[in-house]
This record gives sequence, C-alpha cells and structure tokens, in this order.
Amino acid sequence: MLDTSQASRARFITFEGGEGVGKSTQVKRLLASLAETSIQAVRTREPGGTPKAEAVRSFILQGRSESWGAGGEAVLFAAARLNHVNELIAPNLAAGKWVISDRFHDSTRAYQGLTGGVDDKLIAALESLALDGHAPDLTIVLDMDPEIAFRRVAQRAIEDGLALTGDRFEKEDIEWHKRLRDSFLSIAKANPSRCVVISADQGEDALEGAIWAVVSDKFPELTGRARA
Repeated sequence: MLDTSQASRARFITFEGGEGVGKSTQVKRLLASLAETSIQAVRTREPGGTPKAEAVRSFILQGRSESWGAGGEAVLFAAARLNHVNELIAPNLAAGKWVISDRFHDSTRAYQGLTGGVDDKLIAALESLALDGHAPDLTIVLDMDPEIAFRRVAQRAIEDGLALTGDRFEKEDIEWHKRLRDSFLSIAKANPSRCVVISADQGEDALEGAIWAVVSDKFPELTGRARA
C-alpha cells in the first residue's frame, strides 16, 4: 500500500448510484478538472477496466449470467474486480496517478447483496479477496429518484435518435430500482468517512460543482492548485 503520510499521494475515487444518474458524465468532468490542476488521473469502470474484466462485463450485462442468480453474479464481479485491481488500479496508484472509477465494490454490495439478497458474509469475503487492501479514499454516491432517472434516459435516447434498450439490470422493474436506491443510501450511511451522497437531480454543471467541492474539501492537497 502507498504511504498515507504523503500529502501528495495518489487517490482512489469511486462513483456509485443507480441507473441513469449521470455517473459516466461526471467521471469525465472530474478527470478534466483534475487535469487542470496538473493531477495525473486514470479513468476506469466496473465491471471492466481490463480486457479480462471487460469480457466478464459483456457476459453479465448481456443477461447471460442471470440464470446463475445473484450469488453467481457476485462471484463473477469479484473475479473481474480482482483482475481490475491487480492490473490497473494498484499499478496506477503505485505510479502516483489518481484513479477515478465508474462503480466499484459498493455496486456489488448494493446490487447483489442488499438488493439481490446475497448473504453479507459472502459479499464481505469476496470484497476482501478482490480489493486486497485497495479500498477507495472517497466514494461519491449520486442519488436520484429512479423514476426521474429513467425518464431522463428515455428523453436522452429520443434526442440522440437511439433505441431505448436496457441491459441486465436496467430491465428490472421500478420497485427493484427503488430498493437499489435505498441500498446505496444505506451503504453511504454506514460509511460516513468515505461516502458522500450528492443529489443528481440538478443540472450537469451544478452537479460538477458540487462534486468538485466535495473532492477539494476531502483532499487538502488540491488547495492552491489553480484550475485553468
């Protein structure tokens, strides 16, 4: 693990939340803001981030793992995460680069654990194996009523002229997504030193500003680094 006494050490930030809350957009914006302060940062996602983990992502999101049940999916996510940590996250942190990930271990705890019913002991064991001590320094939970989020997704698809198709999890009913939202809020409440909940029901610029305020407050080394 990195020396936590170093004020300029690399940081690991994760974004969590339900479907359609704008995580990917805000990950890109945070990367741009960090670049303006001369922070070297790497963008990644889960499941995915490495070739092997991306293969697992395709298998799961196409619905091919659904018959395995939530427990089987949790194991698949953990396998992908272990590869992701070993091949991308840990090496970049060791090289002094910040890592910003669109989802990480809290998604497994929320989707397969609290919402899917997988036993917490199994989730914790898989977490311990996959993280290998590389827990996030900060987790930003973007929160939004699922009904509003899905209306936004539908509107965006119409504006872009795209067919509205859902992946393995987007196809779950609205009550399932409401339980998922509660799961993320429960995780955040249980981990107040790491997780910050931010309402995603606001404009992209306002949300970007709220996220930057949290990040710069959490990491004092950003103070004095001027954004262009």
